[in-house]
Amino acid sequence: MNAELTPDRIQIVVQGLIVFILSVSIHEFGHAWMADRLGDRLPRRQGRVSLNPVVHIDPIGTLLLPALFLLTTGGLGFAWGKPVEHTTHDRKRRLLIAFAGPAMNVILATVIGIALVSLMKAGVIVEGDKPWLALINALALNFVLFFFNLIPAAPLDGGAVARGLMPYRWLPTYDEYARFAPFVVMAFMLVPKIGVVVTKPALWMTEHLYRNLLTIAGLS
Repeated sequence: MNAELTPDRIQIVVQGLIVFILSVSIHEFGHAWMADRLGDRLPRRQGRVSLNPVVHIDPIGTLLLPALFLLTTGGLGFAWGKPVEHTTHDRKRRLLIAFAGPAMNVILATVIGIALVSLMKAGVIVEGDKPWLALINALALNFVLFFFNLIPAAPLDGGAVARGLMPYRWLPTYDEYARFAPFVVMAFMLVPKIGVVVTKPALWMTEHLYRNLLTIAGLS
């Protein structure tokens, strides 16, 4: 795909960046909110217990790289938000803090789905038109973020979740594996045949949430 700056390409880049920034912001807010609820005040002192996207943006990972990938490939590629720092060492509490981020993406996906179907019921959006496609893609992106971030490999949230769930006797072995976890993450991002482990359940969730909401709204 070439990088010619056509109006459609610019629209794809702008829409993709807006959706990604909002999705990452709600994800990082989830981490900060849970840490704060568990008594860790560092995220609050750093201004991270906020839905303001500005405090969660990484200039390179949230803006520059996603914009370049969207411009050249139409997808987000390698991207991230500004990590939330916390001082929690208890692995069970770290599990809750880690899981709160992906959980917020599921909540946002549900809110987007409800908004989409509500607009369809009101006759504002028609299935298949550009606004419908933008919202359904936003819904799918949040499910992709949910499943991707739960891959049991640091620095993804799934690394802390897996560590919090496993028996103590497994921890030394898991910590040895953790040294190679970044390579596992790269494999999921760069090898399509491995990436389907994330994209397939994300698309399944997107389809079923959308269809169930249509049924509830009496549109199917």
